[in-house]
Amino acid sequence: MHPLDALADPVRRRLLELLAPGERPAGALVAAVGAEFAISQPATSRHLRVLREAGLVTSTARGPVRLYAVRPEGLDVVGDWVARVRAAWEPRLDALATEVARGRRATDRPEEHP
Repeated sequence: MHPLDALADPVRRRLLELLAPGERPAGALVAAVGAEFAISQPATSRHLRVLREAGLVTSTARGPVRLYAVRPEGLDVVGDWVARVRAAWEPRLDALATEVARGRRATDRPEEHP
């Protein structure tokens, strides 16, 4: 699955947010999203599997605990896409901001009467 497709789901986006500060055990992730989204442990595990298969997270077994972490390289695909879209729109948005500023200046001037 493509990383952007994986991020289409709010549960998976939330899981990434929870992992942003650093590695966390699966149990903590299950508890957090289970409470927030009212989903089961198996459902959370499926979401984590999708994130892993999309290359967005890694998982490591440490004894009986499975630890998950963000895979920064997986987020590069998302960042590159955002950069391409932003590059296409920034000049247009800058031009719009200029026109809005010109319009404000024109309305702020006192009218001159002949």
